[in-house]
Amino acid sequence: MKRKVTLKQIAKELDVSISTVSKSLKDSPEISEDTRKKVRAFAKLYNYKPNLIALSLKNKKTKTIGVIIPEIIHHFFATVISGIEHIANEKGYNVIVCLSDESFDKEVINMEMLANGSIDGFIMSLSKETQQKKDFHHISEVINQGMPVVMFDRVANDILSDKVIIDDNLAAFEAVQFLIDKGFNKIALISTIDYISVGKLRTEGYLKALRSNNIPIDESLILKIEDMDNCSDEIELLLKNNTFDAIFAVNELFAVTAIKSANKLGLKIPEDISIIGFTDGMISKYSSPSITTVSQNEIKMGERAAIMLIERLESEEEDEEHYKTEVIGTHLVERESTL
Repeated sequence: MKRKVTLKQIAKELDVSISTVSKSLKDSPEISEDTRKKVRAFAKLYNYKPNLIALSLKNKKTKTIGVIIPEIIHHFFATVISGIEHIANEKGYNVIVCLSDESFDKEVINMEMLANGSIDGFIMSLSKETQQKKDFHHISEVINQGMPVVMFDRVANDILSDKVIIDDNLAAFEAVQFLIDKGFNKIALISTIDYISVGKLRTEGYLKALRSNNIPIDESLILKIEDMDNCSDEIELLLKNNTFDAIFAVNELFAVTAIKSANKLGLKIPEDISIIGFTDGMISKYSSPSITTVSQNEIKMGERAAIMLIERLESEEEDEEHYKTEVIGTHLVERESTL
């Protein structure tokens, strides 16, 4: 008997992406006819059985929610999950959490695995690679098969679904305006590369605040980091090669790394440089000095995402034309790094 293979194994054997295999099996015109034939022939030879969501599953409730997040080590995602679980458990639902590890392929695999009848609906935040590729076919497919999806934080405007976000642009603008109101006019930015949606929006908020106050934009003070796990050298170079009086960092990791780099260079926080971060986590609270930060109200974000999904699951009507985007308010928590 021929061995059964998975989507991932077919992709590896044919040296193509998982997305290409998935689209080929659906006879997508985006893929060349030659590639489609090769994929279908290989899948048939090894008895591949796709995990498609049968329409009949709509009426077979598992009372389980699938959550897919990019990673769990940072405070933000862990706290959002707490909010999701609070509401889910209160409503009699269980929660399964999967990590994409910022990988598009792993995100697709997770969705395929959970969408075989294990769960009733998804809550998810996009991986970095998915945002870079702008390939959301796996999410569209799930929604088209009748399974609701609620996206949070990193969302895709191209996908018609319910969403829970903050106003990243406004939150960044207000944080930088706070620094300007304290008399700082040479403010550096430590951000992510632009294809990560929240980093791009927070960068836009930073630029908007400078322009609104007639402060010239100095490109040498804007650092955009791709590899967040190895950001310390780049941040140290920013501090070593430039003179400024404040930093706006778009996440908690960048803020605490900036403090560490400043200490290494003999700079004092906040005497020499004031710092504002993003995400009010344990690092911000217990760093020395503690970090002024934008609180995203992660618990509330998770709770609202769970409520919106469960309302979809328990509604008798399919209201596809009225997807909602809920904006959660933010607030600035002032601590030692700007005093």
